Amino acid sequence: MISTGLWKYFTKEHHKEFVLSLGLLNDAGWPIEKQLRCLYTVSNHIERHYTRLTVPKRDGAIRELLSPDPLLKKIQRNILHNVLDELPVSPHATAYRRGAGILRNASPHQGRKQVVKLDIRDFYGSITYLMVYRAFPRIYYPPSVATLLTHLCCYQDCLPQGAPTSPAISNLVMKPFDDHMGKWCKERSITYTRYCDDMTFSGDFDAGPLIRKVRSFLLSMGFELNEKKTQILCSGKRQSVTGIVVNEKPQVSRTYRDKLRQEFYYCQKHGVASHLLWLNDRQYLPPEPEQIERYLRSLMGRINYVLQVDPLNLYFTEARATISNMIRDAEYG
Repeated sequence: MISTGLWKYFTKEHHKEFVLSLGLLNDAGWPIEKQLRCLYTVSNHIERHYTRLTVPKRDGAIRELLSPDPLLKKIQRNILHNVLDELPVSPHATAYRRGAGILRNASPHQGRKQVVKLDIRDFYGSITYLMVYRAFPRIYYPPSVATLLTHLCCYQDCLPQGAPTSPAISNLVMKPFDDHMGKWCKERSITYTRYCDDMTFSGDFDAGPLIRKVRSFLLSMGFELNEKKTQILCSGKRQSVTGIVVNEKPQVSRTYRDKLRQEFYYCQKHGVASHLLWLNDRQYLPPEPEQIERYLRSLMGRINYVLQVDPLNLYFTEARATISNMIRDAEYG
């Protein structure tokens, strides 16, 4: 492991070799100078390589995403796999890492007396250029390389929601918070997990001091609690963590399962085409073979989601087999 003080002895040639060793354009087949020129041209004009997109949220609000063009997306994916995947994140972070997911986030909170859910306001927009720069440790990356990587991962001095690198960087930025809060909570027999901007705490404790602690720590980092989304759920209420009910055993909500059962029932009783006409969802109309197959794959995805949380559910196991046959018939029929 190299000492950070040795970076001052790096020459321009060392710098070039280091950047190229990251494989940011490793399959371009270009000469060295052309690869370097491309990387710095993109980093110096990053705004030209994004397109703004809007997608509706479940609550009816609009989420704005920044989609990188193919060249920048390729560079960012190489940063993700060749750089970010190698950097350690906190075990309390349960999103955007190998083996993570909503079930891993929810399961630790099963059967607890109290669940407290907190949310960070404008999470990605609050992650600044300097925070991203610090996410590339000096012990591994010389300042000039860290600066290039930061330029390639930021947009207007913030972390863009929609870039392949942003989720992994957010975990690195939050590592000090996760590690500190994890230790603080362990000393008080509180379970803590974080899924992106959703923080969940469970156990038998006074919620007031915890919320004040989280609020203060986040403010010191440059974040702000979204007070409107704070929830304190006692065992007598439905305790839902990232969409999974955890009162007794991890389970997708009854409302979600009932709606899914209803859709599956109507597909069997009336046929998929008739069901789609009744739904009147424009994305599946007219109900021709291509639209029918897309709808069935959507239905299969939602069934797989239920089985991911509850793999022994016999009803949805059988439903998955039936939908699989319907998809095969749609492909070849």
